[in-house]
Amino acid sequence: MQGTAEGLAFSRAELDSLVDLAAAGIAEIVAKQEAYLATPLPTR
Repeated sequence: MQGTAEGLAFSRAELDSLVDLAAAGIAEIVAKQEAYLATPLPTR
């Protein structure tokens, strides 16, 4: 995310919303990775 504005800057509320959205997405990815890694690989 760019910290300086080339046009209009984000408001604090918009920035907070974007950070919250990113944090939720990261949490979802981590949960899926943990679930995948917890599943044993099939034997041949």
